[in-house]
Amino acid sequence: MSRVIVPATSANLGPGFDSLGISLSIYNEYEFSLKDENGLFFEGVEEEFQNEDNIIYMAIKKVFDKYNFKFKGLGIKIIRQDIPISRGLGSSSSCIVAGLIGAFALMGKEINKDEILSLAVDIEGHPDNVCPAIFGGLVSTVMTESNKPLYNCIEIKEGIKFIALVPRVKLLTEKARAILPKEIPFKDCVYNIGRAALLISAFSNGKYSLLREATKDRIHEQYRSRLIENFDEIYNKVIELGAFACFLSGAGPTLMSIVDKNDLSFVNEISKFIKENNFNWDIKELMIDKNGAKILKGE
Repeated sequence: MSRVIVPATSANLGPGFDSLGISLSIYNEYEFSLKDENGLFFEGVEEEFQNEDNIIYMAIKKVFDKYNFKFKGLGIKIIRQDIPISRGLGSSSSCIVAGLIGAFALMGKEINKDEILSLAVDIEGHPDNVCPAIFGGLVSTVMTESNKPLYNCIEIKEGIKFIALVPRVKLLTEKARAILPKEIPFKDCVYNIGRAALLISAFSNGKYSLLREATKDRIHEQYRSRLIENFDEIYNKVIELGAFACFLSGAGPTLMSIVDKNDLSFVNEISKFIKENNFNWDIKELMIDKNGAKILKGE
């Protein structure tokens, strides 16, 4: 039996489209076990996903097939599911990473996170969410010309916390991808490149006054925000309340804001604003997760 915990992630971080991601302190927890009886045995999983198309099972099976590991039955249990589904916080990446790590643990094989990343990208298609879920913290990622993931973990200066503003409606990644234009103007690409570089430098040396400008984007947010009810009202209020930055988390619909870690009024003020306007949004106060996915010992 193995038990795995995986953090939420927020990708893009404004201008870092499909290339920047950060691990945050919301978690899903999973338990995996081998059975003497043939079949798949699910607990804590919605009935429609209790089959071989389950993304967690697909990840486990990918590892077992790679190492020709034979098994009769497999138990998959979701113990805790705190990462909201289809909200731009890496719920599907959590499932993939958990399944891969769980499979290695069930085989008694040493966990190699670089190998886990390669397998995860084969399933997910891109590394911006799975990479921080595996390694923790802020991670810059690219796919090489040979289609291999390359990453670098970036140290972040202390002094900030993240406030996730989460609508109570899902936004499917497929829909969020479909609304993007097929081509981006050259000037918009230059706009994003400069801000992505500024963003990484601001995180690295703690010049958080730069984040407002550094998280601006012209590649995806202006298009995807049209799919999110009350986006403009909440974004403008976040900025009015003095947050360092506000941007779409992943493909949305969650809006992620960054504030001073000692700011005790922001959450109260934005909560009051949301309540007074009857917006159906939840608020999650988060810190950076620096560990990434891990096996829980003694389980």
